[in-house]
Amino acid sequence: MAWNPEVYDQFKEERSAPFFDLLKLVKSKTDLSVIDLGCGTGELTSKLLDYLEDSKVVGIDSSAEMLEKAAHYQTSRLHFEQRSIEDQLNLPDTFDLVISNAAIQWCSNHKELFPRIISKVKEGGQLAIQIPSNHEYIVHQLLRKVAEKAPYKTAYNSWQREYTVLKIEDYANILFENKGKEITVFEKVFPHVLENADAVFTWASGTAMIPYIEKLPDELKEEFKKEYKNELQHIFPESPVFYPFKRTFISAQF
Repeated sequence: MAWNPEVYDQFKEERSAPFFDLLKLVKSKTDLSVIDLGCGTGELTSKLLDYLEDSKVVGIDSSAEMLEKAAHYQTSRLHFEQRSIEDQLNLPDTFDLVISNAAIQWCSNHKELFPRIISKVKEGGQLAIQIPSNHEYIVHQLLRKVAEKAPYKTAYNSWQREYTVLKIEDYANILFENKGKEITVFEKVFPHVLENADAVFTWASGTAMIPYIEKLPDELKEEFKKEYKNELQHIFPESPVFYPFKRTFISAQF
């Protein structure tokens, strides 16, 4: 997908907070091999260097736009490679820590995907993942609502956004079935306060709206955005807007 780092970073503080909660689940050790699946702009990935002394970290992402910004954080202990998460899982490499912050939700079929991710954790290593789990919130519902209207529905040609995030008990069961220990899985609501409906639109345009827009012909893209913004303004006429953002945290030792 065509990511826009500038739009994504407009809510840097809100998007960063879950990473630091995820970091609290990571056991601080020295001299680890670490991979960050879906590293984005690399800024948060770079925080691992202080927490995991003498460790070597590689961040992978499929977005050239994101990795262009990530290059700023590259050091002798941290480097970045352009690769999708699925392509990375096809490689033989294993790591002491496999971490991912707000990226796995873009991958399909989590029941099959997670055992593959777990297979990349070395014996004695750790898995730590954070996934947005607010796909049933009204902001996402409205995207689906607009996409069902003409002329967008015809343009999508039966395509629908796939939401693959499982229930927290399903993730816990996958970890158990794959011999995970010290299993921790929970959901947390992050109480974001946004200025108004336009701010909600900007938030969504940095992530959730991207697949809807990129699959439309150019002549429909701005009209879709306009219609979606109108729907948001109808639902959120007040200022400020309270946005309860749910995220799922997953951790285990193997």
